[in-house]
Amino acid sequence: MTIRIEKHGRVAVLVLNNPPMNVVTLDLTRAMNAALKELEADTEVGALVLTGEGHRAFCAGSDIKEFPGLIADKAIVTRKLGFENETYGAVAHFPKPTIAAIEGLALGGGLELAAGCDLIVASDDARLGLPEIKLGGFPGSGGTVRVTQRIGLSLAKEMMMLGDMIDAQTALQWHLVNKVVPKGTVLTAAIELGARLAAGPAQAMYACKRALEDAMNCPEDEAIASSLRLSEGLSQTPDFIEGVTAFTQKKPANFEGRLDISVFGDRR
Repeated sequence: MTIRIEKHGRVAVLVLNNPPMNVVTLDLTRAMNAALKELEADTEVGALVLTGEGHRAFCAGSDIKEFPGLIADKAIVTRKLGFENETYGAVAHFPKPTIAAIEGLALGGGLELAAGCDLIVASDDARLGLPEIKLGGFPGSGGTVRVTQRIGLSLAKEMMMLGDMIDAQTALQWHLVNKVVPKGTVLTAAIELGARLAAGPAQAMYACKRALEDAMNCPEDEAIASSLRLSEGLSQTPDFIEGVTAFTQKKPANFEGRLDISVFGDRR
C-alpha cells in the first residue's frame, strides 16, 4: 500500500507510504490520484495534510529505476509526467485547505508536490531541492510554475539550474516554506494548523483559494471579475451571515464547516 489515509477529527492526513525515501512510483501516483478524489468528496474532511512515512524524507522524488523502461518506450510524458501533473494539479486545486508536512528531505517531484499545497511546514533539519538538472532534465511536474510562484524567478533559477539543496532556514527566508518547527514535531504542527483551517468558513476558504489562484494566473481585469463573482456567491452563505452576525453581536462565530461550491456556480 503506497498511500495511507489517517483521520484526525476533520483533518485528513495523506501519507506517502513508500519508505525509506517515499519515492514517487507510477503506482503511488495512481493511488494518490484516487485518494484525492475520495477526500475531496468526503464532507467530513475540512483540511488535508500531506506527509511522508518516517523521518528521513517527505519524498525524495521519482523512482529513477522506472526511467530506463519509460525512456525505451518513449513514454516519459505519456506514462509518467502527464498523469503526475494531473495528480499534483489535483493537490494544487484541491477545494479545501492543504498543508505539506516535510520531515527530512523533499527533493525533485517531492518538492513539486509540496509546492502545490497552500502551506508548507518543515522540520528544522529539512533539506529541499530540485536536482533534476543533474540528471539532464528539469522539474517537469509543476515545479517550474509553483515553486517559481512561491520564491520568484531569480531564486527559482538558482534552485533549478544549479540543482543544489537548501536548508530549512533558507527555505523559510525564501518563502518556500511557511513555518519551521523542531524535528519530530512537523506532523503535529501541521495537523494543528489543519484543524484551525478546518474550523473556519469552508466556502470562504474555497473562494479565497480561487481568487488568489486567479490573481496569479489571470489578467487583472479577469482576476477582479472572478473576485466579484466569488464574493457575490459567498455573500449569501450561512457562514458569511454567521460571521457578520457574530461580529455585530461581539461573540465568536460558529461556522458550519461544510463545503458547498455550488453557491459559486461551480461543480466538483
